Amino acid sequence: MARPIKHDGGLYKREGSAIWWMQYRDKTGVRQRESTGTEAWDEAQRSLRERLQARDNNTLPALRRGSDLGFGEWSDFYLENFSRPPFRAPKTHEVNGRALKHLRAVFETTKLAELTADDIEEYLRRRLKQRVVVKTGEGFVEKGTLKATTVHQELRVLRRMLNVAVRKKFLFANPCAGVEFPARVDGLFRPHYMAWSEQQKIEIAAPEYLRNVIRIITEAGLRIYKELAPMKKEQVDLENRTVWIPDSKTPNGVAEVPLSEIAVEAFESQIAIAGPSPYLFPSEENPNGYQLTFKTVWRATLRRAGVRYFRIYDLRSTYATRLSAGGVADEWVTQLLRQGDAKVFKKYSQMKLQMKREALEKLNRHANEGGKGSGTVKAN
Repeated sequence: MARPIKHDGGLYKREGSAIWWMQYRDKTGVRQRESTGTEAWDEAQRSLRERLQARDNNTLPALRRGSDLGFGEWSDFYLENFSRPPFRAPKTHEVNGRALKHLRAVFETTKLAELTADDIEEYLRRRLKQRVVVKTGEGFVEKGTLKATTVHQELRVLRRMLNVAVRKKFLFANPCAGVEFPARVDGLFRPHYMAWSEQQKIEIAAPEYLRNVIRIITEAGLRIYKELAPMKKEQVDLENRTVWIPDSKTPNGVAEVPLSEIAVEAFESQIAIAGPSPYLFPSEENPNGYQLTFKTVWRATLRRAGVRYFRIYDLRSTYATRLSAGGVADEWVTQLLRQGDAKVFKKYSQMKLQMKREALEKLNRHANEGGKGSGTVKAN
């Protein structure tokens, strides 16, 4: 009796070669022979298991197509079908295009399935040593070395692009999962929690429309550029204290958002400032009619307030942290953030840690000792 097909597979080496080859039978019983592209037996075994699993899941044709798919070809497909609006915001598409321009310069002719974690790490090391090149009237001028955050952004774009390839079954696994970024990136993915006293300092230094932005985001958790900046007055229902979000970063973002009393007052103020424009934040410079960026005024406001710079997007993180600190369950915070994955709440743990440290500063080391020692006393 013949062996079951699922057990039919093995590794071998060709004469004069150190590379492992694999042989197995496809769904029709036809024997297939392919190079694993590695001298390591463990890696070769993993490649064989991927083929056998893909065959049993009826995804082998897609996986084999991925073996012939070039990095440049997949980059074009990704930018056209998974990066452009409305699938992604225009700014995200621009970032993806810039990052893939550098990645394609190295991996253009590389087969998607042949891209390894070692290849990616070597690319990152080289990029961290390169200098910024600026085009001027007199030609190209070299500046300082690239920031680690810039290079890390290219890694994030690559990881997203290959994740799509995994979902399409062109790859069995994303090689970025085995990549260790070769440099320290200070402050990356550590949201800043804005204390109430800090918010008051910023609001005093801010123009009125930016003060409204701060209050709306910290009270309603809206995404600044995808949801708030292009918002029209007709989306705001002050009578019922809600705002309608018709377009968002994720499908879960499309929803009716409840407003606190402070948020309602901020919306009323901004509607008055906007005048006859249908938009809450009108702009004559943008053909679409609304303000595209708040970065310049935000940076200038923080400087006037004497507050160290942090991203304006962290106002949304502050909203989530205040909900959590107020005793709202994490599941409800995730719903109020309009996120589909509860894992996103992990990024707020750094701010929770900061709040815990602030609480530790209030330790009363002389409690229950009687007398006047019941107050907060600093350790000697």
